[in-house]
Amino acid sequence: MSAGALAAHLDGLAPAEARAALQRCCGATRWVEGMLARRPFGDDAAVMAAADAVWAQASDADVLEALAHHPAIGENLARLRERFASTSGWASSEQAGVGGADEATLAALRDGNVAYRERFGYTFVVCATGKSAAQMLALLRQRLDNPPDRELAIAAAEQAQITRLRLAKLTASP
Repeated sequence: MSAGALAAHLDGLAPAEARAALQRCCGATRWVEGMLARRPFGDDAAVMAAADAVWAQASDADVLEALAHHPAIGENLARLRERFASTSGWASSEQAGVGGADEATLAALRDGNVAYRERFGYTFVVCATGKSAAQMLALLRQRLDNPPDRELAIAAAEQAQITRLRLAKLTASP
């Protein structure tokens, strides 16, 4: 991505197209609206700064809305494609570390995701890029013991990382 490719891309889109592009990066409506209100960005640093600033103002409800747009790590790929058509390619590549996992690790991830959802009420989210299935499983298990308010703060920080990665992908993806 060149110094201004992302900003030029987002600044050049019609409002509905910009909304759709930003929704691919973060599913929180208030974040998308906040980003749209800051256009034009002018340069890529301004896009990333805006993304961080708008996310820093996110309420718990905004965080939960964003988290609802994530598939469970290791979720069935057919279900992933159906539920998250606009981001399924990104989610699959972000979760590539799950691909080579053994059956025991996959089953533990599945079961851990169920336990996490039962405990916290939302899908376990981690910035999975570069992490193996075993590393994600270890993080999931660690985070299961967190108090709910601490866990939501961690999930929000993970969402912020994912959003930044996805923004960078906007100019590399159709």
